Amino acid sequence: MIKKELIFLGPPACGKGTQTNRLSEFLGFPHVDTGSLLRAEIANGTEEGKFAKSFIDKGQLVPAELVGKIIAKKLAGEDCKNGYVLDGYPRSLEQAEMLEKINAEVDKDEEVSFKAIYFDIDTQILIDRIVSRQSCPKCGEIYNKKFKPSKVENVCDKCGSELKTRADDNEETARARFDTYFRETAPLVKFYEDKGVLYKIDANGSIDEVWDRLLKIVNE
Repeated sequence: MIKKELIFLGPPACGKGTQTNRLSEFLGFPHVDTGSLLRAEIANGTEEGKFAKSFIDKGQLVPAELVGKIIAKKLAGEDCKNGYVLDGYPRSLEQAEMLEKINAEVDKDEEVSFKAIYFDIDTQILIDRIVSRQSCPKCGEIYNKKFKPSKVENVCDKCGSELKTRADDNEETARARFDTYFRETAPLVKFYEDKGVLYKIDANGSIDEVWDRLLKIVNE
């Protein structure tokens, strides 16, 4: 069996979270994201978690080496032996090079298919998504008033909690976030393109339309 290693690139609100969660369930692979891993390490009181918390408590970024160490521990785990869906990492060329080293160590002589999937989407659509976005503070489910509304307005379908809109989900902040993304993260597109492992996906359209396109790429 060929091990599938899938990473996802794309600007904020491009739909990565929705699709990667669905893909993880479909393939039976872990959905790996740095935020959840860091929270788990902190909650479990590990040495890495305590170290990470010392930065987070000061409002500082967790060092790349520490994030890489936590990612490496996860990817070497038994649940990732057949593959993984990695979302939100890497975010920089430094992290991309670190991931290559991690995979080389973890995979050894295994047969592996590595794909970097880039969600390509119109910026104005992203802004519309962000300003209409809602989330559940209790279970973390994400909704959108325009594209993925809850069945009952402002109420979570899963747990019945009142949905919230983040204070920074406004057009001005959204544009600033895109500027930051394209400046810092977009160079990864070229990095993986040069290696011949980049797959661009048209992320405009409905969730199911994008899902169908994603499956074609994953199954190639």
